[in-house]
Amino acid sequence: MKRLILPLLLLAQPALAQDKLTVALDWFVNPDHGPIIIAQENGIFAEHGLEVEIVAPADPADPPKMAASGQADIAISYQPQLHLQVAEGLPLKAIGTLVATPLNCLLVREDGPVKSLADLEGRKVGFSVAGVEEALLSAMLKPAGLGMGDIELVNVNWSLSPSLMSGQVDAVIGAFRNFELNQMEIEGVAGRCFYPEEEGVPPYDELVYVANPEHVDGDAAARFLAATEEAVQYIVNHPEESWEVFAGSSRELDDELNAKAWVDTLPRFALRPAAVDAGRYARFERFLFEAGLLEDVKPVSALTHVPGADG
Repeated sequence: MKRLILPLLLLAQPALAQDKLTVALDWFVNPDHGPIIIAQENGIFAEHGLEVEIVAPADPADPPKMAASGQADIAISYQPQLHLQVAEGLPLKAIGTLVATPLNCLLVREDGPVKSLADLEGRKVGFSVAGVEEALLSAMLKPAGLGMGDIELVNVNWSLSPSLMSGQVDAVIGAFRNFELNQMEIEGVAGRCFYPEEEGVPPYDELVYVANPEHVDGDAAARFLAATEEAVQYIVNHPEESWEVFAGSSRELDDELNAKAWVDTLPRFALRPAAVDAGRYARFERFLFEAGLLEDVKPVSALTHVPGADG
């Protein structure tokens, strides 16, 4: 009977309290957030002692501000935008990577008049976010011998593929290659992407985890990144099963567009979410400075932070 005492005592212990983290997404839940959803649905966060609240913003501009003010522990943002946010004084740093390649592209109709970037001369290009997208477009036009004065910019207010399909514009910058291309295909309109990283723009991480180091619990954030790393490994090892878990987490996610986007997004997830490529941040900071979007060049230490490294 004595040997039963210890197991019974262990069973009588209450479950250990979990650390709570609020994570603000950059947009409504979609395949870009696969590792976060898989970590939640498969209980990986719980295994790392975390209770994670996932928040989808009403306004895509809100998440970085929420993280900066402490309303969210971690937010999903974009590496190019982070450089500008830090320059504006927001107390944010990247603590990890979600999507480790650019998703942004310059999108045109396959049957349209734009066969090369030189064909954009005198044509309309739709955009949604001023600043970074204009810098990307300017860099892409330069090898073709064009400048921003050679095109007409049109603010299409996030209506990227519809404005292109309707003929309102001849191209759009800011389209995500894993979504808008598939959206057009589903609508029966073939599209074609010109990729910034192949047209003179330094490679960058599309989606990053950002936080205010003064507000976030470093140990909990480190465990969050470890959990998402496990989730990415599961996704890579079990692509079909992971899609079923993702699609089953919400009825709205189980559709043709998300299924296609899942396949295209899978190889772009960061396999080492906590790893920081200092050279990549330094090169992109220099790129934005030379594009006239930054007044000075900040060190990588002003842009990135390793959770838990200081304690």
